[in-house]
Amino acid sequence: MDLRVFTEPQQGATYETLLRVARAAEDFGYGAFFRSDHYLKMGAADGLPGPTDAWTTLAGLARETERIRLGTLMTAGTFRLPGVLAIQVAQVDQMSGGRVELGLGSGWYEEEHTAYGIPFPKAKFGRLEEQLAIVTGLWETPVGQHFTFDGQYYQLKDSPALPKPAQARVPVLVGGHGAKRTPALAARFASEFNIPFASLADTERQFKRVGDAALEHGRSAADLVYSNALVICVGRNDAEVRRRADAIGRDVEELKANGLAGSPAEVLERIAAYQAVGSQRMYLQMLDLDDLDHLELIAAEVAPHLS
Repeated sequence: MDLRVFTEPQQGATYETLLRVARAAEDFGYGAFFRSDHYLKMGAADGLPGPTDAWTTLAGLARETERIRLGTLMTAGTFRLPGVLAIQVAQVDQMSGGRVELGLGSGWYEEEHTAYGIPFPKAKFGRLEEQLAIVTGLWETPVGQHFTFDGQYYQLKDSPALPKPAQARVPVLVGGHGAKRTPALAARFASEFNIPFASLADTERQFKRVGDAALEHGRSAADLVYSNALVICVGRNDAEVRRRADAIGRDVEELKANGLAGSPAEVLERIAAYQAVGSQRMYLQMLDLDDLDHLELIAAEVAPHLS
């Protein structure tokens, strides 16, 4: 089980805060630092001092970290043209020495589009399919050859398909709860499938759908990594768990039911249950980015006991 740190900077974080978290995650031995891709806060948070851009952030972290992998859950397809995104991700991958992963989703939060004048198309899923085909197609085109794509939403003609990422294949993540089209997209384009904030039953059901879709597309189900994203709230005792839950405005019992919460032993048991239904990687949603002791506790008391 690979533990990764997953942050939500739109709730209020500077680049310096994210850098501290990423460096701490690297020092404590986590597998990756991931961030969301949003421009507007959600819920009761004030969002101050304002949003940071996902790929601008990751470009900075690429130069200021050394080992930890870097990525998005999920880059919003509505924010970037696919050709531009392919260039951005390839460049950040080069800047990091080949440590980047791209989670790409359709974009869903209409209010942030309205707030910043970003078009919010209705046919987002069809666009996402073409975006995945273009981004991966550009990267896979051999140097010296050109890439052409004639889709309903995007057209590229004789692209030199440059630059190339440092990695031979940048891991691409597709995720979600959709029963048919989402598993099919994962089977066609992804190296990892992620289901966010899902129960054990929903996780098991969705992983099977993705595995079946992979077989239908001529791949082995084992070709993909299967992962979850869940909020994390761990404490050495009940008081510490409650303090951390209060800091993020959540109820302890609700967190235990829907996330990874409680003592290290309780969280280990919960992770083992997800592992039993096929989860291989866990994105720990850290909502209090100033609590680096939380990261250290998980690294010391949870991670060493995972297979």
